[in-house]
Amino acid sequence: MHMSYLIKPLFDGHYPEVSHGKGVFLYDKEGKDYLDASSGAITCSIGHGVKEITDAMAAQAGKVSFVYRSQFTSAPAEELAELLAEMMPGDLNWSFFVNSGSEAVETAMKIALQYWQELGNDRKTIILSRWNSYHGITLGGLSLSGYPERRNRFKSWMSQAPAVHPPYCYRCPAGKTYPSCSLACADDLEVQIGRIGSENIAAFLAEPVIGAAGCAISPPQGYYEKIRRICDAENILFIADEVMSGIGRTGKMLALEHWQTLPDIAAAGKGLSAGYSPIAAAIVSDKVIEPIKNGSKSIMSGHTYSANPQSAAAAAAVLKYMKKHEVLKGVEEKGDILLSGLLERKNRFSFIGDVRGKGLLLGLELVENKREKLPFAVQKNAVQTLIKKAAEKGLLVYPAAAGEAGKGGGGILIAPPLTITKKEIGELFNRLDGALSAFEKDLLQVGGL
Repeated sequence: MHMSYLIKPLFDGHYPEVSHGKGVFLYDKEGKDYLDASSGAITCSIGHGVKEITDAMAAQAGKVSFVYRSQFTSAPAEELAELLAEMMPGDLNWSFFVNSGSEAVETAMKIALQYWQELGNDRKTIILSRWNSYHGITLGGLSLSGYPERRNRFKSWMSQAPAVHPPYCYRCPAGKTYPSCSLACADDLEVQIGRIGSENIAAFLAEPVIGAAGCAISPPQGYYEKIRRICDAENILFIADEVMSGIGRTGKMLALEHWQTLPDIAAAGKGLSAGYSPIAAAIVSDKVIEPIKNGSKSIMSGHTYSANPQSAAAAAAVLKYMKKHEVLKGVEEKGDILLSGLLERKNRFSFIGDVRGKGLLLGLELVENKREKLPFAVQKNAVQTLIKKAAEKGLLVYPAAAGEAGKGGGGILIAPPLTITKKEIGELFNRLDGALSAFEKDLLQVGGL
């Protein structure tokens, strides 16, 4: 057997070698096809092998692939920033380009702190966040992530921790039911602000639709409207982590738009280049940028590959492709079709406790006992087992945490490319049914149901 020196997610895991991709399908070296029902890591939003994108990348590679941002600007980076200013809602006009979603979140955090410093306020140093959240694997983003499984090894290096309840209607932290709850989960932000003091708080950070740490938790109408009012009243910036949910994933450029709400800073990634090249961005409002422009005139952040022209060319091509083909127009309709089918399967399979999400970012939370909403015991490895069954059927899905404070529970995300056709959605369901049935059969054999 050939020795591999590549560090993979699991040293003893088996990973087929990819050959190529086309549209919503990936193909391994053995010729097997996989319907990419999770867009990789909720990334490949316009599908694989789109010639318009690869042509743009090849053209840029023939010019220049790297310049350092403190020495040169580049036409692709300038074009990408202009496209984002045009396509983003409100006054989110300014883009700081980085390499990954984790870096975009950390840059957004730094900009929020610097905003207050430029205004002469050094006391506002705390950034609040929620449990059942994930903001990146770097230490800053991880400090604010309510994802115990990913936090635990590094807690000794962390200076902060989440404090606010998530809008988790299936497992309401307050034990209430919408709408009689009067959005108690949003009120919890106000409670935490009262404990800490708004004079000490720079920003509140949240994922509009909670992805990897919440299995597509999507709050009811009124939630983010209330969050925005609280932030404004308490003089606190609102940062939206749209790394997974943004750039059209839910049918709008920012998922937060579904709640008629805008952030002061948004972190974007994943779908920004649709997986064609690593890039992400902290996208900043006029309000936040002005005191920095008029003050120190420099944001204290940056990386060697920030605003890299090769990646910027890929991302600009993706955004132009989305505009030209009106990709966002069909997302909510396709999401409704997918959601309806998943809800039907929730009624059919006893281990699907909840189905939720927005647009083409949907989640299935798995439970051992539906009536009691009891998660599977960790040792049963239910999520990874279902993912394996799906892969055997030629379907790729993505793992997600769930459960109270992100402990114990789990599920899968279903988030295919935005370009998936209705016929391909039908094939997705065919393969999903095979995976769910195989999973159910395994559970029955070991007495897991």
